[in-house]
Amino acid sequence: MASRPFIAARIEDRLNALLSRALRRRGWQEKILPFTGYGTGEQLRILARVVLRPSADLGIVQAASALLYRRGWRNFINAAQVGAQVNVVIGETRIPVHADRSGYVDVRVRNPGLPPGWHSVLLEGSAGSSALASVQVIDDAEEFGIVSDIDDTILSTWLPRPMVAAWNSFVVKEQARQAVPGMARLYQRLLSEHPGAPIIFISTGAWNTYPMIQRFTARHGIPQGAMLLTDWGPTNTGWFRSGQDHKRRCLRELARDLPNVRWLLVGDDGQHDPELYAEFATLQPEHVRARAIRQLTPGEHTLAHGLPMEVPGQEERWEPDTAPEVRAPDGDALGDKLAQLL
Repeated sequence: MASRPFIAARIEDRLNALLSRALRRRGWQEKILPFTGYGTGEQLRILARVVLRPSADLGIVQAASALLYRRGWRNFINAAQVGAQVNVVIGETRIPVHADRSGYVDVRVRNPGLPPGWHSVLLEGSAGSSALASVQVIDDAEEFGIVSDIDDTILSTWLPRPMVAAWNSFVVKEQARQAVPGMARLYQRLLSEHPGAPIIFISTGAWNTYPMIQRFTARHGIPQGAMLLTDWGPTNTGWFRSGQDHKRRCLRELARDLPNVRWLLVGDDGQHDPELYAEFATLQPEHVRARAIRQLTPGEHTLAHGLPMEVPGQEERWEPDTAPEVRAPDGDALGDKLAQLL
């Protein structure tokens, strides 16, 4: 007998359905939020979300948006359009797909012939909405790629402490966010040495922050790449999603989707990146070229763990035979150490 979803998920689904009907009666309209995807000569991974937003003629909402345009709380003012139908249009090919219980579209479709490089894929909703999603098609012969964490790896947010995280996410203006020194230069140099190589950002941050992160990376010269974020809230099995499991799953999917790529895994020592990357390098050494860990300052460690030092990881210590690891406090120092390895 099929098991029922966790009670929190059922409650959330019911509330989403009620909210959707109420907002539609008030004039809210369907909108497709495209995310950056990736693919190969065989398949494309299309990422997006279908939400309900106030119609353009709601003057009060427009005034409020103009007043607080860059405030982080705006990223969370969306209502999921559950189960919405979306057509993926690539040339003459139309592929119907459906959003999940939270309005997300995460599907793999057959590549009808897009060559390696960047492309725009048209997404059409059933209610007349449309959007263009960027997709990077990676050459099947490509053997190098970068996986990068976001928080405290490229973006200094001091996120581990809950109150500071809430302040940074909901109140602070985007212009106040600071980039980790040297990371943009490191990524630019590595990708210039490997033209066509992908950079994939994996984070436990919410998909709601995607537009802010995309603007942040563009503003600070960080190369464009697909982002694999997560959806905060209940799942079919529990109250909250596991950030570590999300990253594990993303790494496994990249190894499956891009089997010829050996990844440079870049993260920080504030949470679980060193252990997760070592675990992946031990279990799938053929997919890891090296590991680069940004060392947090004592102040950042204090916010993350209450101690100005790295907290020991899990009891099982992963020690990969390959994939050497380097550590440094910023991108420039990491680049100097990686130059000897790559």
